[in-house]
Amino acid sequence: MRRVFPLFLSLVMAQASAAPSEATLSAVPVTRVVQPGAVAPETPSSLNASITVRYGPVRPRAVLLLMPGFLGGAGSFDRLARQIVALNPGVAVWAVDRRANLLEDHAAILKATPDGLAQLVKEGLPVRAPDTVAYMQHWGLDVTLKDWRAAVQAARALTPNVFLGGHSMGGTLAGTYAAYDFGGVPGARDVRGLVMLDGLPGLMSGKAMTADAYQQGGANPIGPLPGLKGLARSPYVDAVFFSPRLASRGAAQARLAALNPAGAAPAGGLTPYRATNLAAALSQLEQRYALLPFMTLKTGKATNATEATNLPTLALGGRDSHWIAGPQDPRQPVGWQSDPAAPTDAADFVRRYITPQTDYAEWYFPNRLSLDLAAARTGTRGTPFEKTLPVWHMTALNLPVLGIAAEQGVTTETMFRDYARTTKAVLTTHTLGGAAHLDITTARGDQVARWIGAWLAPLLR
Repeated sequence: MRRVFPLFLSLVMAQASAAPSEATLSAVPVTRVVQPGAVAPETPSSLNASITVRYGPVRPRAVLLLMPGFLGGAGSFDRLARQIVALNPGVAVWAVDRRANLLEDHAAILKATPDGLAQLVKEGLPVRAPDTVAYMQHWGLDVTLKDWRAAVQAARALTPNVFLGGHSMGGTLAGTYAAYDFGGVPGARDVRGLVMLDGLPGLMSGKAMTADAYQQGGANPIGPLPGLKGLARSPYVDAVFFSPRLASRGAAQARLAALNPAGAAPAGGLTPYRATNLAAALSQLEQRYALLPFMTLKTGKATNATEATNLPTLALGGRDSHWIAGPQDPRQPVGWQSDPAAPTDAADFVRRYITPQTDYAEWYFPNRLSLDLAAARTGTRGTPFEKTLPVWHMTALNLPVLGIAAEQGVTTETMFRDYARTTKAVLTTHTLGGAAHLDITTARGDQVARWIGAWLAPLLR
């Protein structure tokens, strides 16, 4: 009690303090740790790894481990992690990079000259051929959760106050971890509570998958999924909306936007029209212009742009979706007007997109993980996957859960309440007003960090 109470008091006091300055956020210590993870078949030993980007004290009194969402990297938590640590002394945040992030070449982007970055925006980095990474066919739910558990156990060696969370699909994985059977031990026994940021078990899992579809191929709301028999040929996501090459091009464009936001974006790059670096970078994810309505944030709006309604994105559930045909004045590029009232700051977002520790995306996202999550849904008892995907303990889950929805995201407080009723979770919910799905972790304001701190405080008495 003597050890925990000062931390509880500091957490309570922090919630009444002023917002941390940018200098304070920048001063938060961060280190990348790669430790042994699960041993997966055919996988090079160097890739059997559990990776965390650790923010805050080396000897923390509490650790919150955060898993990124679909296609996301640990860098997606950079601002939120710093906010949590700055507001809550003694708390460390460990953001997870899944093992596929080890396949990325960040140095080529971080060390590139502006001319080199322009070339990378146009061409991207060389992509690993599917047959050279066929071992990714084994990187599914079991490997992902066991890699995460290695980090959880490292945290438990430092403190009993270990909490698990995630954004989007990371929230799905947090709940799934708690319900997973690790050799007779429910994952819930490892942690003291769960934080779900606009994501929860069952999110985007679609209808129940059959054993045949799991083998031959099926689908979820995002699109088609290769079955087990096709994973060696298609081990990672390679689609029109995301691929390893597109991911490296996007990272290079974000880097250019951070270095020279008003400069001319490379011709033949991410936009078919003349644009500034900042406009070229943000038009890919801005809610008004993004291709997929769930991969969006809100920072501002294009200027000098001729726009038209984007009917395909509206059909997918987009909000006020448009596409940019080109500049209104052809003598000037399409620019970007940041909105100070928008949840996410445009310049801050591109500055954090890629750093020496991590980046925002997971370039080589394993299709096996999406397949397994579609099969597991909210639990596997009584399904064809009961023995191979032991998500068995969902109905017996009895943990404090914090669910935070984005008002214009993919969850609602009602969805969290429905989840809590089936799991016996002790639920606290909030909604971040005006936020799109990605704003939950990138917002300039610290409301999400304060909600997390306030929720943690009584659990540490």
